Amino acid sequence: MLNNRLLFIVLTLFIFSCNEVEITPNYEKFSSDIGELNYRILYPKNFDESKNYPLTLFLHGIGERGDDNELQLKYIDKVFLNAQKYNDFPSVVIFPQSPLSDNWSSRILTDNEIRQVFLKDATPTNSLQLVIQLMDSLSKKKYINNKRIYLSGLSNGAMGSFELLKNKPNMFASAVLICGGGNPKWTKEFAKTTPVWLAHGSNDDVVLPELSINMVKAIIDHGGSPKFTLYENVNHGSWYNVFEDPEYLEWLFSHTKN
Repeated sequence: MLNNRLLFIVLTLFIFSCNEVEITPNYEKFSSDIGELNYRILYPKNFDESKNYPLTLFLHGIGERGDDNELQLKYIDKVFLNAQKYNDFPSVVIFPQSPLSDNWSSRILTDNEIRQVFLKDATPTNSLQLVIQLMDSLSKKKYINNKRIYLSGLSNGAMGSFELLKNKPNMFASAVLICGGGNPKWTKEFAKTTPVWLAHGSNDDVVLPELSINMVKAIIDHGGSPKFTLYENVNHGSWYNVFEDPEYLEWLFSHTKN
């Protein structure tokens, strides 16, 4: 009986430790004729270039900009950097970092930076253009499954993700966009091609929930079927709720491009 109890304790501790171990993505820098972009790249366990893997892009929020190539990993320790999920959802994952002088979204700020305007024909920021070039380059790798390229972002990263979907409507198999927004007219480009899950906090006073709601309505108007989650009594940190939801990665990786 004692030996069985000890074995149970050892197994429990082992499982717990496996779930708590964080994975460390490699440090990289992408260069092109328009500038440079720091990013981190996470390869699947036992990565083999002769095999085929999904490619996932995650765009951070405004507070994670910088030049340390580290801050963009904030908040995602329970998802992409969690050992259990790392094993369950093998993918090449990209975490770029925008410099402080730029951001992912071409939005125009008004009313003390609360109201955000998205122009229909806005040119992507330099940082987002570099992300597009990086993704174009990586998607050509033989080990990348081009039918399984995924997108996710929070806040400013979700805004930039909407612009990515507008400019690259045939690239992504699915997208999860958290507390973001964009121009509803953009949805015409991707409503029928890319399944999208939008999430927002009902009390968000930084990025107003109506921005996501307007995008949901526009996607439906253009023939899409978005998933939408509005977290009651949650302010701007709705990504905590999404990252705690086991459906986050399950839903994202469940889609394959036709």
